[in-house]
Amino acid sequence: MTEALALRLSGLSKAFGGLLAVDGVALSIKPGERRALIGPNGAGKTTLFNLISGELTPSGGRITLFDRDVTDLPTHRRAALGLARTYQITNLFPNLSVLQNLLLAVQGLERTKLMPHRPITGYSHLYTRARTVLDSVGMAGKEDLAVKNLSHGEQRQMEVGMALASRPKILLLDEPTAGLSLGESHQLTAMLKGLDPDITLLVIEHDMDVAFALTDRVTVLHNGRVVADGGHDEVKANPLVAEIYLGVE
Repeated sequence: MTEALALRLSGLSKAFGGLLAVDGVALSIKPGERRALIGPNGAGKTTLFNLISGELTPSGGRITLFDRDVTDLPTHRRAALGLARTYQITNLFPNLSVLQNLLLAVQGLERTKLMPHRPITGYSHLYTRARTVLDSVGMAGKEDLAVKNLSHGEQRQMEVGMALASRPKILLLDEPTAGLSLGESHQLTAMLKGLDPDITLLVIEHDMDVAFALTDRVTVLHNGRVVADGGHDEVKANPLVAEIYLGVE
């Protein structure tokens, strides 16, 4: 029996008025695969992520997660099926502590019924899960710090942790190293490489070194269309990619 694809996009399109931001994209990603999505600014990468996560409604085409058609499902239903994502701009609760942020994320897809007269400290399994996630993203020992007092790199680690809290099968990372120093970028890349290999990763990344370090295969988007797809060496050798992405004439 053939294993279901983690993600399949079939003729996916999105128009904003007269602008076709995503134009008939076809993409197939296997469970556990690490895939980079690259391309110049305005290529449609984040719009594609917004379609996959359900934040935008496609103008045409289909989206399937593990062979289930989710094209018309809302964001929370896709999350329940194992889809999680991060954003270009850090999306955290700055005035809450690191642990409080993770507790909110852990509760998101839990079936636990919270009682108004019972303090959150009474739900030990939520704390256990939150601390496990903190450990996995290198934030152990910082649980009591306010998020607003973390470095930008630590906030990026936190955002990955928030996404991992739901135990995703597919994780979409939108420019995870954006705005990081070289040292912070190396640290975050190492942390992402150490994620559970069963998690399928689709990563938008402008830094080619990071993209190649995290993934095995690369899809190149330009003007909303897939113009190249393959292994690192294959994509590097593609003259069209060199022209439109690397600036080689």
